[in-house]
Amino acid sequence: MFTTRPELVGTHGMVATTHWLGSATAMAVLESGGNAFDAAVAAGFVLQVAEPHLNGPAGQVPVLFATAADRVPRVLDGQGVTPAAATAERFAALGLRIVPGTGLLPATVPGAWDAWLLLLRDHGTKTLREVLHFAISYAERGVPVTPRLAKVVDTVADTFRRHWPTSAEQWLSGGRAPAVGALLRNPVLAGTWRQLLVVAEAVPGREAQIDAARRAWSQGFVAEEIAAFARQPRHDDTGRANAGLLTADDIASWQARYEEPLVTEFGDVGLVKCGGWTQGPVLAQQLRLLEGLLDDESYVDGKPSARLVHLVVESAKLAFADREAWYGDSGDVPLDDLLSREYARSRRALITDEANGELRPGAPGGRTPRLPRLVTDHPDGIPRGAATGEPIVLPSGATRGDTVHISVVDAAGNMVAATPSGGWLQSSPLIPSLGFSLDSRAQMCWLEQGLPNSLRPGVRPRTTLSPTMVLRDGEPSLAFGTPGGDQQDQWQLCFWLAHTVGGLNLQEAVDSPTWHSASFPSSFAPRAWSPNELVAESRLGADVLGELRERGHRVVDAGPWSLGGLSAVARDRATGVLRAAASPRAMHAYAAGR
Repeated sequence: MFTTRPELVGTHGMVATTHWLGSATAMAVLESGGNAFDAAVAAGFVLQVAEPHLNGPAGQVPVLFATAADRVPRVLDGQGVTPAAATAERFAALGLRIVPGTGLLPATVPGAWDAWLLLLRDHGTKTLREVLHFAISYAERGVPVTPRLAKVVDTVADTFRRHWPTSAEQWLSGGRAPAVGALLRNPVLAGTWRQLLVVAEAVPGREAQIDAARRAWSQGFVAEEIAAFARQPRHDDTGRANAGLLTADDIASWQARYEEPLVTEFGDVGLVKCGGWTQGPVLAQQLRLLEGLLDDESYVDGKPSARLVHLVVESAKLAFADREAWYGDSGDVPLDDLLSREYARSRRALITDEANGELRPGAPGGRTPRLPRLVTDHPDGIPRGAATGEPIVLPSGATRGDTVHISVVDAAGNMVAATPSGGWLQSSPLIPSLGFSLDSRAQMCWLEQGLPNSLRPGVRPRTTLSPTMVLRDGEPSLAFGTPGGDQQDQWQLCFWLAHTVGGLNLQEAVDSPTWHSASFPSSFAPRAWSPNELVAESRLGADVLGELRERGHRVVDAGPWSLGGLSAVARDRATGVLRAAASPRAMHAYAAGR
């Protein structure tokens, strides 16, 4: 099968990220004697500089990892919570039905800094300076502007000029978006990081320095600057200027934490995901629904059949309907029932040869599902006039802000999959004293109360960030992920099926045509959805797309190379051979290794 790049193979270390500078940085750390955790942390900070429209210092990051010492997968929760003042009543008083998608109101506690430093402290070997100096150098000297970054800045340039002057000063050049290939610098952010290093290095010892830097962020000058800025009303999606809800106490009272992952068994394979506070379990639900449905003709010469695509899309609709009814940090997610084979059999019976555009959550364990009224009031998709804001991933597949991903494995067998996001340059005005913007993750909560994902103080918004790890015979063997908001666990399924059912190697599977359904509510403001819309890469072929239309899907041809940015690394336990692959679609994701 044709591939855009070779699958990389080696024994020393493998990395795959969504930007070549992240991959080069991670590999440099491995070459200097660092392990996979050192490499992932260093790459994570570099991506905040190289792809500021996709993630930032005040963003969030869930991490799946396993150490060479015990091979046991763990979750590092780097998703900050909603502020203490974030109540439905507060938003109702502003006349809002949803949390807006931009500005200061949807900001949650920044999670990425504390999570990265906790991972470095507990599992890395390098000092904070050794992993952070790459990002500081790029922030001071500049990173080349990619076409997507230039387009995003150009899209929001008018907002910057009219309403967010601090953002205009940093991201516009002579009042315009920077040119593709120009060097983009952020000296203020570099200064923030240098100041954190000064505080850290005032105490002796690697771990003590890392903890000092964590405190300087959450209880020191960073938290103080964030809180002061959040009190100042700024223009947002409502068309008005609103102050934020985030305070220094909110930031000081939160820390990243470890928790157990969700492991779903499929024969000798264990699928590892974060829990029901994320959308991650939908990947396991889709695979459970597909058990017994796929056959030898699902892939022909490495190409998926129309029947396979149809079954995957219909399974996704059912799984994501359950996500809407059952997943969230405000409720008890019945994962045992949702992932049981008995429940899957009952849900599988709903899949026919024809597309179904209804949102049909199930009743796991006999429970009664409940969907948000904003969804049930608009069964044909929420009109854009009913709410404010821009979704992160539009039904057409175009992105206006998104996510990055990092996968790393080293020779010893340490493995990391991390999916950072949030704090985009377009999410809220830049804090001029710090050089970054706050995130807008609270937009994923519903203001209607009594739902698993209802807005309440101190909860994690149900995130779309969804890294994946795979166990074979109990050993970590594969780590992967992709940008894409709601589409992450659909595009990952395309990759997984191409690799396991289609028999393709990592790069062939990454390059394989991708598709997704938009037939469920978006996690992002204005929470729109498009019943029976199927967005697909044209490389599926005219015959496949034609058959899908005959089955009742409203097919949107997204072009040949447009959906997903998957990065993957793998390790063979028996031989110690490492592999890596990265998507060519955005023209800046790369794998590296030897």
